[in-house]
Order: sequence, then structure tokens, then C-alpha cells
Amino acid sequence: MEDPTVVAACVAGGVVAATGCYMAYQKSAGVTRDASGGTGAAFEGQLAAGVNMLSNGDSVLAREKVENSMDEYAALFEGQTGKHSANGLTDEKGAVTSAESIKKRQEGYRTMVNNFYDLVTDFYEYGWCQSFHFAPRWQGETFLESIKRAEYHLCSRLGMKPGVKALDVGCGVGGPMRNMAIFSGASIEGITINEYQVKVGNKYHAQQGVADIAHTTRGDFQNLPGFTNGELWEGIDYGDMDWTGKFDVAYEIEATCHSPDKTRCFSEVARCLKPGGLFAGYEWVVLPDRGYDGANPTHVAIKEGIEIGNGLPTLATPEKVVAALEAAGFEVLEHYDANRNVHSPVEIPWYDTLNGKFTLSGFRMTNLGRNCTHAMVTALETLRIAPKGTTHVSAMLNATALDLVEGGKQELFTPSYFFVARKK
Repeated sequence: MEDPTVVAACVAGGVVAATGCYMAYQKSAGVTRDASGGTGAAFEGQLAAGVNMLSNGDSVLAREKVENSMDEYAALFEGQTGKHSANGLTDEKGAVTSAESIKKRQEGYRTMVNNFYDLVTDFYEYGWCQSFHFAPRWQGETFLESIKRAEYHLCSRLGMKPGVKALDVGCGVGGPMRNMAIFSGASIEGITINEYQVKVGNKYHAQQGVADIAHTTRGDFQNLPGFTNGELWEGIDYGDMDWTGKFDVAYEIEATCHSPDKTRCFSEVARCLKPGGLFAGYEWVVLPDRGYDGANPTHVAIKEGIEIGNGLPTLATPEKVVAALEAAGFEVLEHYDANRNVHSPVEIPWYDTLNGKFTLSGFRMTNLGRNCTHAMVTALETLRIAPKGTTHVSAMLNATALDLVEGGKQELFTPSYFFVARKK
């Protein structure tokens, strides 16, 4: 991997840098996805990676449709994508939090989430890893160690082991699923609404040698296979597949925050569990008990910035998550913020990674690193190497990173509200 100072200097060169990136990409014959799962590990080489991220052959979104897809997504957030709490959202007086705006996203959530992951999946892998989530982190623990520990905690609490069948609700490209399958030996079926993630996820399962115990299905966690209560989304066809009572346990990792109706989502999970089956997860929530105030315009702007940049109908509170689990037929055994000691001297704040560190592995996550990536993307789009609209995606992700950090610093928000519940 190149020295970050060289990367910064090259990217700052704008169009010249983009030309160099493109040439580097063209010359690197072996630039392919792998399943190693490290920070940016799916793309080899810093500069070539940037172009591969924007020009990979697995994408299901045609180049000419990127801009339209981004425009459709932005319309669901009142055109506020790319703004954050310090650069304009506070002037909109909670437009994204209005009942009308939330209803629009709830009704259009399938298109919203599908478009979102078509647009951002490669950005996530490039700058993060294949496990698209945060985690509590102790001093002396690396970022990736904390990510895996959060996943293994779920394995432990759910009793996952060989012979256990588990459901991963909203599995993304399957990084957690593969880690957990290798760790526990359990058989895991993941579901994601995004066709692109299904395609690359199953490729990764095969590459990592876990395809016999890890598999991804395309579907909607509001309407899991065997769903009979109404019409399915036009992009989903389960055929004769029925998951009713199929699984011993289920989990979600920062996924059901996308749900427009958590009671409906959790009810579908309950239907697919055997009697007494356990369901655990980490949920994104705002924290009124720690200071979030819905009447504070700055707090609302931070909340909206997180929602805009992450494809969320609206952020819930812990009480609403617990109430939805109970309404869906679960007995909630335990629930707490896994980041409750976020500012303890023995822990590293969960948002610290978004601030980034000036190291080879952390540079892409720093504000400077993200700005360099944005400059590269802008130059590549100018040269028509990257699809039109890509710069808009990059700006949106940069903006939401700032609000995630601010929400964490003020303890207004956590991405790791842990729960474990039993089907009655």
C-alpha cells in the first residue's frame, strides 16, 4: 500500500492524478476482489483501488444510471444530501424529520435502501472493510479486532455452533456472516434487498471456502420467504421458498435501522424462528436519556445528517426498539447500549475510526483521507472514468461521517444498542 502522503499529493493533483490513477489501474492486471476482509482489502493498491471501486465488473447499476439513482435517493431526503449539521441542515428547520418526509421514506424504503447500497457498497469496502458496522473498542484493540469481537459476542449469546441454523437479517456483503460461520461452525443464511450485495457476497463465500455454511439470498426483511400477508416487492421472487420455523437463532447488525416498520420486520423474524428461538442484534438509536433533545435544532440536524447519509427512514429510541420486539412476540431478555462507556479512559470511542489515524491502514478514514478520495472521485468523474453522480455520493458520505462523529462525541446517538430476545 502506498504511503498516505504520496496518495494525498497525487490525488491533490486533480485531473493529472486521475489520469495517473487510471493508468495504474490499467497496468495492474491482477486487481480483483478478494475475501480477506481487511480495511479496504477487497481492492489491492491505494490508487488502483479508487478506480477499481468505480469501475468494477460486478456492479448491477449501469454507469448511466448512477446519477439518476442518486437523484431518486436525494429526493427522499428533501434534496439535503451532502449537507451536515454544520453546513446547512440547521437552516432547514427539521425538514427531514417532518411527518410527511418520514412517511415518504417509509413508503419508498425498498427503493431508497436498494439505491443506497447500489451507490455506497464499494465506498464502504474501500474505506472500511466487509463488515459494515461499528463496535465498542477497548484500549490496545485494533479496529478489526473490535469488529470481530462484536460479531463473536453475538455467536456466544445465541449459542451458535455446528448444527445450528442462523438467519442474518440484512447481511450486506456478508463480512460478519463469514467471520461468524468460521468462528462458530453454524450454518448461516443471510438476506439483503440489494442484488449487487448478493452477487459479490456469494462470490466472497466461495472464495473464502465457507459456501457450504454461508449463503446469501436476495429478499426483503419486511417480507421474508413464506410471506403471505400482501404483495411482495416487484424486485423479489421467492418462488416456493418458505422459511417459516426454519431457524434456531437470528441476528441483525446495524441493519434493521433501515426498516420502516420494526414491528413488522421483527414479526417476520419471529415467524422464521423455531419456538423459543433467540434473536439478537445491534440497533442504531438516538439517546434521549443521555441528552438527545428533539426540540434542539442542532441535535435534530445531527440526527438528520446520520439518516441522510445512511438510508434511514428515521432513527428510533431504545424504548421503541424494545416495544417493537415485544409487539412482534418476543420476550426481551436484555437490552443496553454497548457503547455506554464510550468515553471511559479504557475504551476507544466507536467513532474514533471515522476521525481516522494517520497510518497506512487508517488514512482513508481520516477527514483528509476522505477529502483526498473525494478529490480523486471528482477528477475521475470529470474525465468520465467514474460515472456521473459519483461525486454526489462521495459528498454525502463525507457529510454523514461528520455527523456520526458529532453524534458520538455528544452521546446523542449510538450504533450499538444491543438486545437479545426469545420468541414466545
